[in-house]
Amino acid sequence: MTEMAAPQTPSPGPGLTRASIAAEIPAKKMDGRGKPGHEDGKKRRSIRVVAAVAVAILCFSGAFAAWVASIGALPLTEARKVSTTIVDRNGKLLRAYAMADGRWRLPVDARKDVDPSYVDLLLAYEDRRFREHGGVDPLALGRAAFQLVTRGRIVSGGSTITMQLARLMEEPAHHRSLSAKLRQIVRALEIERQLDKDQILDLYLALAPFGGNLEGIRAASIAYFGKEPKRLSLAEAALLVALPQSPETRRLDRYPETARAARDRVLDRMVTEHRVTAEDAAQAKATPVPTLRKPMPILAPHSSDQAVANMKDMPLVKLTLDANLQKVLEPLARDRAIALGPNISVAIIVIDNASGDVLARVGSAGYFDASRAGQVDMTRAVRSPGSTLKPFIYGLAFEDGFVHPESLIEDRPIRFGSYAPENFDLTYQGTVPVRRALQQSLNVPAIALLDRVGSSRLSSRLRQAGASLVLPKDEAPGLAMGLGGVGVTLQDLALLYAGLPRLGTTKPLREIIDGTPDRRETMRLMDQVAAWQVANVLIGTPPPENGVGGRIAFKTGTSYGYRDAWSVGFDGHMTIAVWVGRPDGAPVPGLIGRAAAAPILFDAFARTGKLPVSLPKAPNGALTATNAKLPLPLRRFRAIGELLRTGGEQALHIQFPINGSRIDVDRSQRPDAAALPVRVAGGALPMTVLVNGRSVGEIDGRRQRLIDPPGPGFARLTVIDAAGAADTVVVRIQ
Repeated sequence: MTEMAAPQTPSPGPGLTRASIAAEIPAKKMDGRGKPGHEDGKKRRSIRVVAAVAVAILCFSGAFAAWVASIGALPLTEARKVSTTIVDRNGKLLRAYAMADGRWRLPVDARKDVDPSYVDLLLAYEDRRFREHGGVDPLALGRAAFQLVTRGRIVSGGSTITMQLARLMEEPAHHRSLSAKLRQIVRALEIERQLDKDQILDLYLALAPFGGNLEGIRAASIAYFGKEPKRLSLAEAALLVALPQSPETRRLDRYPETARAARDRVLDRMVTEHRVTAEDAAQAKATPVPTLRKPMPILAPHSSDQAVANMKDMPLVKLTLDANLQKVLEPLARDRAIALGPNISVAIIVIDNASGDVLARVGSAGYFDASRAGQVDMTRAVRSPGSTLKPFIYGLAFEDGFVHPESLIEDRPIRFGSYAPENFDLTYQGTVPVRRALQQSLNVPAIALLDRVGSSRLSSRLRQAGASLVLPKDEAPGLAMGLGGVGVTLQDLALLYAGLPRLGTTKPLREIIDGTPDRRETMRLMDQVAAWQVANVLIGTPPPENGVGGRIAFKTGTSYGYRDAWSVGFDGHMTIAVWVGRPDGAPVPGLIGRAAAAPILFDAFARTGKLPVSLPKAPNGALTATNAKLPLPLRRFRAIGELLRTGGEQALHIQFPINGSRIDVDRSQRPDAAALPVRVAGGALPMTVLVNGRSVGEIDGRRQRLIDPPGPGFARLTVIDAAGAADTVVVRIQ
């Protein structure tokens, strides 16, 4: 067999040696035992550790993000829910309604509703860096952690106001634990992103617990001190700072001594921090703490109930009422009702003449008095007005020009078909001035004037002015409405009477200020001169024993069967209307307006705390004269029956100008060319022409007269003949 040759090692080429070849190959690092070095292993371990930490951080971040997401959105909407609150025209609390679960929680604006010294004390005690931190105070948390480690117990929680708000917003509330604290921190950061510091403070002051069903600084201050927290003493402020820390164990109605001790600790700390002097703190400590809760205010309950019904789901409703006036009139109604007897109630309404705003409404003698049907609002109840509509009968008679306040009128037995009115005292006074007939509320003259004016015209004019009259079913207006044969409410009477100092116009009543522009339009009641004449007569009505004459224009009324007693009065500023009676409509023997309602009316004016304001001055065209100086036809009023017996063949009628026409007057020409002719037919001479109630001369034998036309605008022309018959037209001069 052939022997195999051994492999041969190539010999180095030219210029190469074994040493140089070995130098070209990297040598592996060896340890002392000829093994690879530990540097590579350490690097690999570091990479693994970093990777593990990164994975852990990612896992933790993901878990934390998932946990944060599981918390859900910030419950701001629920936290902002408050008790429905009714305030007056100046923002004063009239009434608040508890929330559905029975809690009292009133809205708070710290800058307007809360004493600044309380806010300063609260922040100094609870969160001195409130304005600087972003929801979490690292210094406070660090201090709390250090105290926990060194003392073995929780000394201070380290919670900021924002964190406390976060805890209060949670439903149900979470207990003190690490997870709860972490939750508060997350929520606090969310709150700070969505709200500014003032909003956070307002929300905290609305939600902070004060024991029982009291939440928020306003509810606590009203319940414990009987006042809004706008002005607090040092003792009150310190107590309100201490209560939310442990509201149930420091309830003033259960644990007053515990609450007092907590208040004193707040004062001691403020002394230590030199925020309060030792003398002021000592004086505050000497102040006893309240031990009983005061009831929530219930002013104007009927108006509040109506406002809540009309403004559903509105947390804050502002009314036109004046809380100070309401506060003095409610006791007046209650006390007078008690004095008048069992089951009798009293209602009062006050109207601002210029604006038509309701300044006060007392619907009953006592909201919770069941024996007087206290929850029935008698200012809105339809009742018989008695004689209170008489001034408007006289006003339309003055407007028509066939009678004047100084005219004479007969107060004698008279019959209108089957209707024979009688005076209240069943006596008659014969011939009396119209002024006295209205002031003494004589029935026969009023019905005689209504017969001339027309019942339907009176009814339509009062409706046109804004009053809702209620007639018996299927009945037309009749003469009986002049003595109360129609239904009307106290608030509508007040609206009508407010039209007299407004010189003949009314304005719809307003009680809720809803923030929208006021688009109420004025409505016509009667002419300016007629309204002034009625007011001028009523201010001379003899006052009751507790009143002073010549200051308040007023009228009284008593319905049939002594069921309703009324009195309505006004000065240049306001109108007040009073009703007295039984809400169930039962008769009360001897109950009359002058004795029962008029004294309350004058007391109500006195309790406003303001002197009566003068009535408006007489407008242009008002005829002021004694009876002897009146035009002959105005000196004595004649009823329709008397006119028919003495009248001529043809009824008086103004032929020119035509009623409702427009008259163009060119005053640049000769004065006589600008004169306005007035022509009449029928009637008995002599005849008197009146322009806006003022006499301008007599009709001549040709049954006409040239008159100087009044200034631009509407003018009322009236002609009265010798028998007292009259005709009137309204024209527009331009």
